[in-house]
Amino acid sequence: MTLKHVEIFTDGGCLGNPGPGGYGAILACGEHRRELSGGYKHTTNNRMELMACIIALEALKFRCAVTVYSDSKYMVDSVSKGWAVKWKRNYWKRSGGDKAENIDLWERLLSEIEKHQVKFQWVKGHDGHEENERCDQLATEAANGSGLLEDAGYIARHSPVLSMM
Repeated sequence: MTLKHVEIFTDGGCLGNPGPGGYGAILACGEHRRELSGGYKHTTNNRMELMACIIALEALKFRCAVTVYSDSKYMVDSVSKGWAVKWKRNYWKRSGGDKAENIDLWERLLSEIEKHQVKFQWVKGHDGHEENERCDQLATEAANGSGLLEDAGYIARHSPVLSMM
């Protein structure tokens, strides 16, 4: 059975890092296009880069062949070079023994990747790439918007009380 090919373009960012943040994603399959975006009160740029990809993959209703285009070396390299899988296998410890960041989002992303046939492709950000520029616009509008959500994963990691546990 041939899988439908979906192209996903993503971007995430913050107004300050940490600060209010947003993500934007475009899903494209043939003539069909769908834009997704959302914003958080207090988060980081890397969390929003991951969230853009997660939300886009979660929006797929059936198994697909997917190419994800992102300007986030953090995300693209961590998946393509197998780092994130190694972190998980090593109880979320990186090669130097430090604890990996954004474990909650990596868990979600790795789970979504397993459902599809996914390839990641890095694109240079802010370089005139039409879809990347649109995703950046969506992310910025979301970060500047009203009704921003709480980033529970960020709060749990950086709460003075919870981080002592």
